Amino acid sequence: MQGSSQRNISVLIITLNEEQHMQELLSDLDFADEVIVVDSFSKDRTKEICLSFPNVKFIEHKFENYTSQRNFALDQARNNWVLFIDADERLTPELKQEIIEKISTNTDVNAYLFYRKFFFKRNVLRFSGWQTDRIFRLFKKDKARYTAKRLVHEKLDVEGRIGVFQNKLIHYSYADYESYKAKMITYGKLKAMEKFRVGFKPTFFHYHGHALYNFLYQYLVRLGILDGKRGIIICYLNALSVVYRYKELKRLYAADKN
Repeated sequence: MQGSSQRNISVLIITLNEEQHMQELLSDLDFADEVIVVDSFSKDRTKEICLSFPNVKFIEHKFENYTSQRNFALDQARNNWVLFIDADERLTPELKQEIIEKISTNTDVNAYLFYRKFFFKRNVLRFSGWQTDRIFRLFKKDKARYTAKRLVHEKLDVEGRIGVFQNKLIHYSYADYESYKAKMITYGKLKAMEKFRVGFKPTFFHYHGHALYNFLYQYLVRLGILDGKRGIIICYLNALSVVYRYKELKRLYAADKN
């Protein structure tokens, strides 16, 4: 899909220390006429790999939260159609073709939701809450913006009609225990800041029962039990994020009193 087959679409990627993903990811984005990487000053070979691709624009920008970083990336795009993709996500050939067809024909749709197929290392995780996971990835930037109310698990405000893709986005989110744990802790702390900004006051249940509820809901109701050991690990680490959310929230309120 080179040359004349390229479409007026900007692919946007936000990164931090993603050297294990960038070569494979960037090699597969030849359908776009612009690729922009917004990096939070990586310490590994992320920058070196990105700069080895002549069609990639590499920008270093201080990370504050996911919402502000994505909106900054949006402002760098020269095309109205933008495709956000994370370093640990991949497009199948069928999904790439569907993207090209949608932006060429469906001019009345302003944003698209993608269902994702979650991989635990290189094996599909079929349950544990991920079976209905979907996210905005393709949209017109003059019709959508990430709301400042969210710092993590960003919410896209869309004006107009929304579509849904048939083909799924591949998501290699879980590479190893420690990196996924670190990600969940980061998410928890950013979620705490969200709660702190709006003055949310946690109760006894939030401090002592919310994480357990989260684990049981994902493991039993959302069928993590059917994913075996992998389900236990994912459900535990997701619940750990809740633990750190309230630890951080407690710290923020204590610091605010001083």
